Amino acid sequence: MAALWPLAQAASIYGYVDEKGVAHFASEPLDARYQLFFKAGQSFDTAAGLPGAGAGRGGSTAAQRSLLAMFDASPGYRNAKRALRDAAHRHDIDYELLQALVATESGFDPQAVSPKGALGLMQVMPDTAARYGVRGDARATVEAKLFDPRQNVATGSRYLADLIVLFPGRLDLALAAYNAGEGAVQKAGNRIPNYPETRNYVATVMQLYAYLKPEAALRAGTGGGKPGRVRMELAGPKGGAIGRGNVPPPGMAMPAAPALPETP
Repeated sequence: MAALWPLAQAASIYGYVDEKGVAHFASEPLDARYQLFFKAGQSFDTAAGLPGAGAGRGGSTAAQRSLLAMFDASPGYRNAKRALRDAAHRHDIDYELLQALVATESGFDPQAVSPKGALGLMQVMPDTAARYGVRGDARATVEAKLFDPRQNVATGSRYLADLIVLFPGRLDLALAAYNAGEGAVQKAGNRIPNYPETRNYVATVMQLYAYLKPEAALRAGTGGGKPGRVRMELAGPKGGAIGRGNVPPPGMAMPAAPALPETP
């Protein structure tokens, strides 16, 4: 099963890692610290690679190497690697997709809190965690558990996997639902809602994902929900992942909280 992504106008992606090791990404340079990764007005087709990036050894691109160097400079990313790899394996989601989503959501800051109360690496709402069986106890509240990278990634990745199944072959809609809630996507006629923040969010995650995994053949299926080939330009209105809405509707069945991997 394969699909082509719809085309839209291109977005510029800028980013940097601050002195605390937190990564920041935006669709425009907010100050002099942001470096350009992708210039607006360009487009690409992964069958031909990324324009102007230049393949390096092992098929990597300049953009990919720059992003990976930025991630590696972040202590939060280094601490989250194992949880991200465990989640990618458990849910058959590309590790690079989780990298891109976490970079956009929290900049790999495990203590991140959004204005709407989303918490941790994957900016999980407490209500979403509760639907997946995460409960407070005598040792820790739900909020405290969501600041644990393992618990946060285990919960957020399971929700993302369910959204990918809910919107088969449309990773853009799954990401929009992660940001704004699947109800908003369905109300918009199974399209990305016309919220500047959500459109910017989808554009940023998809652009980072394409840089991190620029192969010509991204397999589709219920495990990853990704097209056989990505051909797109990305729209990037002002905004950011600041108003979280990842609360499943009451009718959506949720499993118990996923088991966490054993620590060595």
